[in-house]
Amino acid sequence: MRIGLFCDIYTPYVSGVTNHLRLYKRFFEQQGHEVYLFTFGNHDYIDDEPHVIRTRGFEWHESGWNVSPQFGSKARALIPTLDIAHVHHPFLSGYLLLPHVQKHSIPLVFTNHTRYDLYGDAYASFVPPNLRHGLLSRTLAHFLARCDLVITPSRSIEQWLADFVQYWYATTIPNGIDVAMFAHPASTLARSVVGLDEDSFVFCYAGRVAAEKNSRYLLDEFTRVAAQLPTTQLLVVGGGPDLEKLKALAKQRGLNGRVVFTDMQPYELLPAFEHLADAFVTGSVSEVHPLVVLEAMAAGLPVIAIDSPGIHETVCPDYNGLLADRLFPGALADNMLRIARDRALRDRLSAGARATTEHYTLPQTAGKVLAEYERLATRRPKMLTYSKWTYPTLRKARA
Repeated sequence: MRIGLFCDIYTPYVSGVTNHLRLYKRFFEQQGHEVYLFTFGNHDYIDDEPHVIRTRGFEWHESGWNVSPQFGSKARALIPTLDIAHVHHPFLSGYLLLPHVQKHSIPLVFTNHTRYDLYGDAYASFVPPNLRHGLLSRTLAHFLARCDLVITPSRSIEQWLADFVQYWYATTIPNGIDVAMFAHPASTLARSVVGLDEDSFVFCYAGRVAAEKNSRYLLDEFTRVAAQLPTTQLLVVGGGPDLEKLKALAKQRGLNGRVVFTDMQPYELLPAFEHLADAFVTGSVSEVHPLVVLEAMAAGLPVIAIDSPGIHETVCPDYNGLLADRLFPGALADNMLRIARDRALRDRLSAGARATTEHYTLPQTAGKVLAEYERLATRRPKMLTYSKWTYPTLRKARA
């Protein structure tokens, strides 16, 4: 098949969605399919993979996102040749794609990776909630109604679409990870190189440092832990809009050396950083199906988090991690202290974490998506080859 993956933003920007797309693109290619990834901006970036089609765009402030009123000429020429179009961001890629897939009868798949209402609450709070949520719900519902398949990575997000958008037809297929990459890193790091002490109990957070991830709350919780256990450290792997604020706050609280910031790192180095830690911790309650949590588990790290949609479908209390019932001061800190003081508990949860990720390998997850592609592609018209490209055409009935 000729598969098109569509996203608003891609490398060199690093996020859960960009990492997910790189993994799935490579997996589909390994299965013998021809895969094109369509995105916007960073037109001069040199990709280390084939068939990345970039449309020039205008940078949206300093977010790393680029916008464009239409796909570029190369993208417009390629889209009609696709057997499947799979979009991962609805509001730019999705809406620009709609007239193309409708014109050429290309099955359209959408994966809802994000709780858009929570992102709106974090970044568009100046808009009244009723107006903000109403506009978002109507826009998303309009797009979903034009998809042939809507995928949600977790049951909780399937339920959210039903409640928030009144869309009841989603199919849940969990996102997968490269388990071996995190279980057996290709490279290793020494704690001393990063600034960690050999005898410290190290908590690790990996991901965006931003309001929607509750980064300030995470630092508040570690501050409580540090006051009681001086042999603990927090390793923060990632960047984001709140990174400098968090660094300044940690310094103000006298946590220099206790909180180690790596800034943004290449995805390929994440396993090495996580193998420096003893447990993974996050205060985020906006997750859909947190890949960073699964990746940490593959590295053998128990997870300490807040019971929330997305999280509670991955983290099983007292099996692969510890969950606080709700977001409140001390919720994470209590469990962080518990696991740091109990080596037997940590070892038991670590074993459970590794066992959990056996259900999220790429053949089990991306393989299910590929099966859906094959089902939908049977609806396509037959193809005839012309010149450089392949175009769909209906066969004339033979007399």
